[in-house]
Amino acid sequence: MCAISGSPEDAELNPGDQAAPGTPGTGENLCPDCGGDGWLAGEACANCGGTGKVITGIGGA
Repeated sequence: MCAISGSPEDAELNPGDQAAPGTPGTGENLCPDCGGDGWLAGEACANCGGTGKVITGIGGA
């Protein structure tokens, strides 16, 4: 049996991600470091990998 491509376990995480994309209970959020732009000081944001988005937990109790 092989892993399904694109599953949360196979995704590469950026430093700002709390979980892999598609993980239940998570969603996309704007990167707090670059504000969703993807760039800081003319370089790709290290926190989000230049995407402007991070994966964070949603909800909470």
